[in-house]
Amino acid sequence: MAERATLSSVAERAGTSRQTVSNVLNAPERVRPETRDRVRAAIEATGYRPHVAARQLRTRRSMNVGLRLMPLQDGINGSILDAFVHALTENAAHAGYRLVLFSAPDDDGEIAAYDELLETADLDAFVLTSTHHGDRRTRWLLDHGVAFATFGRPWSAGTDPRDSVHHWVDVDGRLGAAAATRHLRDLGHERIGFLGWPAGSGAGDERRAGWRDVLGAAAVLDEAVTDGVRQGSDAAARLLAAGATALVCASDSLALGAFHRTTAVVGFDDTPVAAAVGLSSVAQPVEAAAAHVVAMLARALGDPVPPVLPSTPDRHVLLEPRLVVRDEPVSLAHP
Repeated sequence: MAERATLSSVAERAGTSRQTVSNVLNAPERVRPETRDRVRAAIEATGYRPHVAARQLRTRRSMNVGLRLMPLQDGINGSILDAFVHALTENAAHAGYRLVLFSAPDDDGEIAAYDELLETADLDAFVLTSTHHGDRRTRWLLDHGVAFATFGRPWSAGTDPRDSVHHWVDVDGRLGAAAATRHLRDLGHERIGFLGWPAGSGAGDERRAGWRDVLGAAAVLDEAVTDGVRQGSDAAARLLAAGATALVCASDSLALGAFHRTTAVVGFDDTPVAAAVGLSSVAQPVEAAAAHVVAMLARALGDPVPPVLPSTPDRHVLLEPRLVVRDEPVSLAHP
């Protein structure tokens, strides 16, 4: 078994002192840029991790971060949050944090859990997901002076997300849906329908807006349904009957349902199911999102940001999604 990297082994590899390595971790402004770069390269090469117990004694903090596990969905789109939790756990370890998972049936239950966990588990901060209009969780945490960051921007009506006071990371769904629409148009489709969620969903409304950005006045074939494979199949049948020749969907669940009706479909989230059946989809960079969330928490808590995490000091980060085009779909159409 390889020996655990230490402050001394990092210093030896970087050709500097242990104190310089400590300064790079805890007070990087004291170190010259070229030396910082050399030390950070040595940290990454050796896999060095700061000693959590020593930091706890020094800071008198638990280094625990809470995250609510969202209720199970249909097993398709829930995989995105599953991937985020895995990436968050890995990136939190780089910063010396441990993830404390808890469940709650709704936002009220989550807020009640905050109150209890702050008392019983001595948590330092929280990570929130699935932000939405009228989200009271962020206001509660701000009012109580608790550090947090969200995967998902604030969606409150009349609020510019970039003016929000808390840290957030999100993916530009509008950009992703626009790319999906352009792709179908480039394939020769002129009547492209949108299969999305009812109005009022921040993420869903953004994705619908991306479809409209590309089609303009031609954006008329629009169905809004609750998320699910069966709902997607039924709504796709209506859109195709109305003249649509291709569909952009707000989720892979809806897209999989539409895939029963036509293969000219692009989903959203690029879930494992989409890959398995050859469905084109918009991929969210959840690994990058998790890394930014942890870096934001470290800065909010006054902790050093490990070199493996993003160094940007921005409080708000909007990431670009990626269109994944699959040319040979496995047909799920009914005979």
